[in-house]
Amino acid sequence: MSRTLKHDIPGADWRVGVDEALRRGWHGLFAGDVPAPLQLVVEIGFGRGEFLMELAEREPKTAFVGIEYSFKRVLKMARRLARTSLRNVRLVQAPAEQVVRDTLGDASVSTFWINFPDPWPKKRHFKRRLLQRDFVALLARRLAPGGLLHVATDHPGYAEWIDEVLRAEPRLENCFAPAAFRADVPGRRPTAYELEWRALGRPLHFFGYARRRPTRAGPD
Repeated sequence: MSRTLKHDIPGADWRVGVDEALRRGWHGLFAGDVPAPLQLVVEIGFGRGEFLMELAEREPKTAFVGIEYSFKRVLKMARRLARTSLRNVRLVQAPAEQVVRDTLGDASVSTFWINFPDPWPKKRHFKRRLLQRDFVALLARRLAPGGLLHVATDHPGYAEWIDEVLRAEPRLENCFAPAAFRADVPGRRPTAYELEWRALGRPLHFFGYARRRPTRAGPD
């Protein structure tokens, strides 16, 4: 028997639209809830939301933006947040590329998290993969110098793809070098899907890259 999706928000509604983010800016959207200067952390594709919520609980003075394409997931996350005292999370239902391109300024993000994006395993669907060279270049520009990009996948083929596109971006440097990735990151809070896949014995791949600090000869 299917359950009816509940649309009421039992408290504050922390969803924002792309137009509102453009009009008010993230400093305006977090004003009064997160102290300035704003430290901005973005999770792309937050899924069930438990990873984002724990990050926000750990760092109440940091501003967290969760981006998710699924209306249902955003609605469920908004309802979960409304039942908490958290005021440092904003949710956006839109394509990640649009949000990053249109609402985030260069060097404005301290950390991006991308946990287990859809691998689109069939070759004819590779163009649908989130981690494309142009998008990685955009993420790198949006990161502040020294800012971090974390990516995780359980798909070996996508891991090879991610390794290639991240290594090709001159603004980024591999935090795990000489290894391309790690199979485990101590202290990392696992997502619900991650726990399921570990139990099934799937190989996990965790990438960590940092925005290079500017040098006279380095990329801007």
